[in-house]
Amino acid sequence: MILNSLFTRPGSCTNLVNYCEHFEDAKVTQGRFHFSCKVLYIINAMNELDLITYLQKIELKQNIDSRISWDEYFMRICCIVSERSTCVHRKVGAVIVKENRILATGYNQPPSGFPHCDSIGCIRDDLKIPSGRNQEICYGLHAEQNALMQAARFGISTNGATIYVTAKPCSVCARLIINAGILRVVYFSDYPDPLTDYFFRACNIKVELVNITGGESFEG
Repeated sequence: MILNSLFTRPGSCTNLVNYCEHFEDAKVTQGRFHFSCKVLYIINAMNELDLITYLQKIELKQNIDSRISWDEYFMRICCIVSERSTCVHRKVGAVIVKENRILATGYNQPPSGFPHCDSIGCIRDDLKIPSGRNQEICYGLHAEQNALMQAARFGISTNGATIYVTAKPCSVCARLIINAGILRVVYFSDYPDPLTDYFFRACNIKVELVNITGGESFEG
């Protein structure tokens, strides 16, 4: 048998040659080690002992975790998701998470196959509809709605999950969030809909406002 570069520690090759001199069936020719199965078995046993000794000497250190929090991590992802939106007024991103794993994402956008808002224009602007009024008159779906439908389309349960949104959900989305079994809502930009607060408070939904490091601070 031929075995090359068996050990990687400095001087290990020399040690290996010295060790092999004790075995009649081990030899070195042209820079290659030749071993019988018996010698390989012994060497493997030695390697295992080295590994055990090394592992026994490891001291685990309790370091301070200096990474960004999970909330900030997922909120930053929300911001990236929102960049896919073509809304001419407000780009919103949503990420549904459970046990720190992403289940679905969404951004405010018309249905699949429908022209994008930046190409067809805003129907609300054309009809001069004030912000917060007649939400049903809009080509687009909200980010939370698209995220929930993405999860439903692929058979992903959102029960017990958290939804991260760049803007506080409207009262329509709040109802959908509640019935989807989502228990926690995290956002960083306010949205003027007092009915949302009422729904979440009455249904014991945990709502949290967070700030992204280095970003603009918003008050809820």
